[in-house]
Amino acid sequence: MRIGVVFPQTEIGDDPMAVRDYAQAAESLGYDHLLAYDHVVGANSASRPGWSGFYDHADSFHEPFVLYGYLAGLTERIELVTGIIILPQRQTVLVAKQTAAVDVLSGGRLRLGIGIGWNEVEYQALGERFDNRGRRSEEQIEVLRRLWTEELVTFEGDWHKITDAGLNPLPVQRPIPVWLGGEAEAVLRRVGRIGDGWFPMAPPGDRVRAQIETVRGHAREAGRDTSSIGIEGFVRLHEGGPEHCAQEVAAWREIGATHLSIDTMKASLDGPQGHIDAIRRFKETLANT
Repeated sequence: MRIGVVFPQTEIGDDPMAVRDYAQAAESLGYDHLLAYDHVVGANSASRPGWSGFYDHADSFHEPFVLYGYLAGLTERIELVTGIIILPQRQTVLVAKQTAAVDVLSGGRLRLGIGIGWNEVEYQALGERFDNRGRRSEEQIEVLRRLWTEELVTFEGDWHKITDAGLNPLPVQRPIPVWLGGEAEAVLRRVGRIGDGWFPMAPPGDRVRAQIETVRGHAREAGRDTSSIGIEGFVRLHEGGPEHCAQEVAAWREIGATHLSIDTMKASLDGPQGHIDAIRRFKETLANT
C-alpha cells in the first residue's frame, strides 16, 4: 500500500517557502504522494443563514494545478495528486491543458482525482450548471482522455465540441490516471465502468467494504479487471494520535486499499513546521508497527 500525505491547504499559509519546505519534507521522509483538495471560491457563511458547507471564504486554498506547477520543479519523486478537482465547474479542455502541463513539468507524476462537489456557490461563480454535473463529468473524462492521447481530436457530445484540434505538448502519461471521489451509487457505478481508482469518503469498515464490492461488481459487468482499480483511504490525525492512525492504516490494508493518505489538518498543530513534525512522527510510528 502506497502511503501519502494530504497537503494542509487550510493551515499551510501563503508563504511559498513553507509550501516548498512541506513538500520537500514529505518527499525526503519517503512518502509516496502529496494530495491536495480543491476549492476556487469560498462562500460567505455570515450572509447565508443555515450554511452547512464544509468550508467558507475564511478557509484558504491554493489552486492545485498552479500549486503542482510550482512543486513540480521543487520535488523529484513524489506523486502529485488532486483529491479532488471539482471537474464539472471547470472547462474540460482547459483542465486537459493544465494537467498535461503539470504532467510534463513533473516528469509524469500527476494523478488526477476528480469529483462533482457540493458547493453550488462555486458553480454559479464559475458560470457552470450545478444540476447536471454528474452526467457532464462522464463526458468530461472521455474528452480528457482523448485530448491526452491523440494528436488531433474531433469530438461532438452533449456538452463538448472539438473540431480537429489537439494539445501540444501531450502529457508524459497517456492517459493521466483519473480517480473519482464520492459515494453515491452513480459514482460507484462510474468508478467501476471508467475510473482508474476511487477515494472512499468513510473510514475503513463494513460500509466501505460493501462499497468496494459494489465498485468491483460494476467493473466486472463492464468486462474490466477489478485489480486495475485503485482504492485510496485516509486517516485523520485529529481523530486520534499516531498509534490510532497506525491502526487505521492496518484496517485500510486489510480492506484492500492500494493507497492511503494521512491528513494532519484540524489537529491543532503549530504552523507549517507542526505539520512537518506530525508527518515525521507518523512515519516513525509506521516503521515501528
